[in-house]
Amino acid sequence: MSAGDLKWGDLDPSGAPGVKVADVWGNHAKGAFGAFFKFPAGFAAPLHTHTSDMKVVIVSGTFIQAPEGKPEFRLGPGSYFLQPGGNYRHTTSCDPAAECVFFVEGKGKFDLKLVQPPATAPAKK
Repeated sequence: MSAGDLKWGDLDPSGAPGVKVADVWGNHAKGAFGAFFKFPAGFAAPLHTHTSDMKVVIVSGTFIQAPEGKPEFRLGPGSYFLQPGGNYRHTTSCDPAAECVFFVEGKGKFDLKLVQPPATAPAKK
């Protein structure tokens, strides 16, 4: 499939404004898939998890991830990482210098489960 044949669509306009996805095989919203994702320059997703493991290869831009309680890591074109599913809490962003394009393969559908901040106790009087 050539780059010109990719059919880009919005990932989820309500939860990830500006993020685009182009399925290459499968369907990222229903099950196993291979797809390109595109983050706008400067995009940042708050603390979250994913249900399934994903294999990720960076195509362009600088992809930034910060596992909860650990230093961020920055990956440029040609880099690879395994995104663990389950309770791996992290933030994800794209350096403001350029948009980020990356290829993802997953055995299960793509999801992004936001980690809710702990509720604050009411102040005692």
